[in-house]
Amino acid sequence: MTFSIVGFDPIEKEWGIAVQSKFLAVGAVVPWAKAGAGAVATQSYANTAYGPKALELMEQGKSAQETLELLVAEDPDREMRQVGLIDASGNPASFTGKACYDWAGGVTGSHFAAQGNILVDEETVQAMARVFTETKGTLAERLLAALDAGQEAGGDSRGKQSAALYIVKEKGGYGGFNDRYIDLRVDDHPDPIKELIRIYQLQQLYFAPSNPERIASIEGEVKEDLIHHLSRLSYLSGETPSKEEIFKALTAYIHTENFEMREQSVGFIDLEILEYMKKS
Repeated sequence: MTFSIVGFDPIEKEWGIAVQSKFLAVGAVVPWAKAGAGAVATQSYANTAYGPKALELMEQGKSAQETLELLVAEDPDREMRQVGLIDASGNPASFTGKACYDWAGGVTGSHFAAQGNILVDEETVQAMARVFTETKGTLAERLLAALDAGQEAGGDSRGKQSAALYIVKEKGGYGGFNDRYIDLRVDDHPDPIKELIRIYQLQQLYFAPSNPERIASIEGEVKEDLIHHLSRLSYLSGETPSKEEIFKALTAYIHTENFEMREQSVGFIDLEILEYMKKS
């Protein structure tokens, strides 16, 4: 009752999973990943022991296929399981047990494994594979595009409920203290993939580094807009605030709204903050 895609970005050294299911909080069950080791999607009567065990084996140097063979060999209920893996080097592997409910199956390709069960038909995994391969952009963008395409192609025959995106990268977590680069879940929603994409866009707004091309000097029209909206939002008072007052008000707004990752030096602003401010 789930479809997923596991992927790897060899340039950025990112491993990740995108998944959707007619199941509450699928992100708490299916995706597992560790930077430098690999990523795993365990589903269909999911054996959650597959996650940590596979990561341990791949961290030891086992390939995705070797790891898969070891996992299923030790599981008496292997024919009810479905799992997709990407190892430390980006090699894929996918397994669908004979007892998984139709339609069930998977496909692997360069740096990805796509799989699903209780699907409308095989076009769901074929669409995920095709879109992941053809899409340009970050690993997150490619995984989300693939997941969305899978849904559009048919998806889970029972419907929609939850979705998740989990990507790891060495020191990619908040403050660089762990590898949890992107960890987003939609636990119960009528259109979980679209909601996941919306939340991902918010995550990028809050935590992605500023684009140098979107950093502007606070002068002219930018200054006028900034003063107007800071005043409207009660961060500024008075008609002709000084440069210091504008900076203090902008800093207060940035810290209140958690935009510290986009904070600039005195006299400059990330225009993404101003655009967000206009919509507030």
